[in-house]
Amino acid sequence: MEPVRITQGQFNDQLLYFTSSSVTEDDQSLVFISDRDGYPNLFVQRLDTGDVRQLTSIRSGYLKQYVYFDGAEGRGLGKASVSLDPARGIVYYIEGDEIRCVDLEGRSRTLNRLPEGQVTAFTHVSADGTRLCVPTTDERALEYDTLKNGRPDYDIDARVRDEGLSSYLRVYDTATGKQLFAERVEGAWITHVQFSPVDRNLILYNHEWPADCGIRRIWLWDGERHIRVREEAPDRSRGDWTCHEMWEKDGASVIYHGSYRDGGATYIGKYRLADGQISEIPLPAGYTKYGHFTVGNRYNDLLVTDGYYYPEGWKTSGYGGGDWLCVLHVDWEQGIIRWSPLCPHGSNWDSQDSHPHPVFSHNDRRVFYTTNRDGVRAVYMVEVE
Repeated sequence: MEPVRITQGQFNDQLLYFTSSSVTEDDQSLVFISDRDGYPNLFVQRLDTGDVRQLTSIRSGYLKQYVYFDGAEGRGLGKASVSLDPARGIVYYIEGDEIRCVDLEGRSRTLNRLPEGQVTAFTHVSADGTRLCVPTTDERALEYDTLKNGRPDYDIDARVRDEGLSSYLRVYDTATGKQLFAERVEGAWITHVQFSPVDRNLILYNHEWPADCGIRRIWLWDGERHIRVREEAPDRSRGDWTCHEMWEKDGASVIYHGSYRDGGATYIGKYRLADGQISEIPLPAGYTKYGHFTVGNRYNDLLVTDGYYYPEGWKTSGYGGGDWLCVLHVDWEQGIIRWSPLCPHGSNWDSQDSHPHPVFSHNDRRVFYTTNRDGVRAVYMVEVE
């Protein structure tokens, strides 16, 4: 299928981070971040008419947080903080130290304020719309003198552990704004949080950039216990790299991807909550170009990726990530993947904002993604047969 450009104009537009949908549940409206008014702000576009409405009018740039280390301290839009409640059409975000929300008509309010001395990352709203999880970390984690390639010039995970810093899973009531609890996790730099799609009391979270990524990346908090998802074993050692954990839509399993130690194969993996069983499927030789995997909304065996896959004879680019969008149909029991290519996405991965981060529409018939193929970032859509 031929991709279609959705957002128009010589502006920089991008989807929300891929752990949040950018499309309302009726598949009629797209929420995105854009600098079309000169600053990063939130907008919504009707997909049937193309009409665009500005939702926020922030004039102080973007906030310092993961992944935006060069942002302003204590002011601006938290570009990594935006999450959409697709059923109710409410967008949650951080502006400075304020935790805020706005509906698709532009009506906004402040829920609460962040405590002093904390930095933030990607937020998540529960499927029932009643709770918002905001991960925070002691600000010392991001106190840098210089940036190197856009990152602080030290090992953040090592600093967190060596200096005894902590992260917090802060959960707020979306109606009252009251903080319900703040679960402290010592020695962790938490940047990704996701409520279970079927249980608001179960939170999937990570340790970011850990030295032993294969066994310390992915965790679950069930209100009482912190559960490690991927234990150390002969075939899952401290040399493995693991990333981008995400719930399947029935809440029964968590998927993730990575690569085995010592230059081994890349893989996609699945952790089943019921019995802790792990299934991992190595990808074909040569499928090494970085990307993301996002689950379908109606089918647990359906994934879309912006990396790894390339057709026979395709000359891969010199970019850090992959070149193609591809749908995967996964038979986890048999360990078989059927790859269905969609199109080259054309992004050069020059920043976090230009990562394609593909997401399905809620009926799984379309894939939306970000690309800078036109010289500016824009949101595109491609049909899925």
